[in-house]
Amino acid sequence: MSLKKPLLSTPKIWLQRHAQVALASLGRLVNNHLASLMTCAVIGIALAMPVGLHVLLGNLQHVSGAWDSGASISLFLKQSVSDKQAASLADKLRRHQRIETVELITREAALDEFQQLSGYADALEALDSNPLPAVLIVQPKVEFTTAETAQLLVRELKLLPDADIVQLDLQWVRRLQALTVIAQRAVVVLAALLGMAVLLIVGNTIRLEIQNRHAEIEITKLIGATNAFIRRPFLYTGFWYGLFGGIIAWLLIAIAITLLSGPIANLANLYESSFNLASFDIATIASLLLGSSLLGLAGAWLAVGRHLSAIEPA
Repeated sequence: MSLKKPLLSTPKIWLQRHAQVALASLGRLVNNHLASLMTCAVIGIALAMPVGLHVLLGNLQHVSGAWDSGASISLFLKQSVSDKQAASLADKLRRHQRIETVELITREAALDEFQQLSGYADALEALDSNPLPAVLIVQPKVEFTTAETAQLLVRELKLLPDADIVQLDLQWVRRLQALTVIAQRAVVVLAALLGMAVLLIVGNTIRLEIQNRHAEIEITKLIGATNAFIRRPFLYTGFWYGLFGGIIAWLLIAIAITLLSGPIANLANLYESSFNLASFDIATIASLLLGSSLLGLAGAWLAVGRHLSAIEPA
């Protein structure tokens, strides 16, 4: 029993010592609250920029996805196709397994709409015949609204004998998606650069802390303390800097989303949309706090590894 008791108590003692060092490091930050707050605020601002752009891109992808699902195919029929033939073709397409709805715009309806919207009503009345063809607005089913599946349907519709022009109203959405991919890459690059900035901020702060405690470190080494023992409080200090910087970034982005959600909702209402600006999800919050803590820990590790070994008691 005497041999097992130290083995069983070792993990508990290890955890207690780490908890004591973590709380002591937190106490130092609290005692020097103004400088600590400024450092955490700088880290939070640096982290808020890429994370905020990531949240905005997620909302943009959600909107473009909704536009993608609402894209339709315009099937312009030949001039020789009568309205009766167009209606028969529309009934046939409604039974297609990949088509949800088909709306018929007759030649007369197309001419009336063009006269109302173009402003050339007098010039159109002078024409001997209606120059506009009948149009079928084809709405694919939800599972066939992606760019690839919609293109397959377009190629199939072009093979119809009565088809003249088949236009997929999705090109601008695909361009938006391409721009979104570029923006995602830019966010990754920006996150990498600002992550390096956080490493430098934490590393420089820990370096100054080591210099301020130079004499204390020398005395601690004189009484036999190891580098691992001396390194521990500085690592926890970097961890706290990173964690609180992540919390500040979270609050900044939450405030920004709150300020923008009202105007964006009003703009969506003008377009008869129910879109609302989405905020953080649990995964994003967890990734932000974990990433910021690891950045703070890594910055402290780099600074301690470089400067602590240079301090030796005379």
